[in-house]
Amino acid sequence: MAAGGTRICFGQIGAAHGVRGEVRLRSFTADPLAIANYGPLETEDGRIVEIEALRPAKDHFVARLSGIVDRDAAERLANLKLYVPRERLPAPNAPDEFYHADLIGLAAVDRSGREIGTVVGIHNFGAGDLIEVRLGDSDKTELVAFNTANVPMVDIGAGQIVVNLFPLVGEGGEAKPSRIRGTAETKTPARPLRRTAAGSRRQRLSRKGRG
Repeated sequence: MAAGGTRICFGQIGAAHGVRGEVRLRSFTADPLAIANYGPLETEDGRIVEIEALRPAKDHFVARLSGIVDRDAAERLANLKLYVPRERLPAPNAPDEFYHADLIGLAAVDRSGREIGTVVGIHNFGAGDLIEVRLGDSDKTELVAFNTANVPMVDIGAGQIVVNLFPLVGEGGEAKPSRIRGTAETKTPARPLRRTAAGSRRQRLSRKGRG
């Protein structure tokens, strides 16, 4: 595992397919086929899974896994999530492109350097990427659009981002806090995201080639 125990969820095994040990597989990489290019994957409990063959189906892949030769063995793998260590991923292609795992846990500070809170999640509900910031030591969180107006600086090396805290506004003009949704290990997809220009509604970046 990578330093700090960070793992990236690359996919999830579904139901058994046929009687020869094949399984249905969902891929979370930007290029779905790239899930087979990163070497052995591992389950949450540390079991190693190697993809020997992969072919597309209607809304998933059908995979043949090393050592899985019958339906009974395939059924025992149903619903397992598959991970790789963060250190195995390639560097992002662009300066404003980041992996979710690299953002979660960063300190959120204002322009003067005063600490606001901590990044605890990344979300996308269809109108662009949002970062979720837990405020101080409280349970309250705010969702902030991941663009250059709200997040003018990201410094992975320093472990912090600068945030102009303009939370999403709900009915009646009140800010809508949201609950923390899991941890970096279980909720982090393999796709990177890109900080957009102010006002942009660009969707999460989907890179071709490597996942």
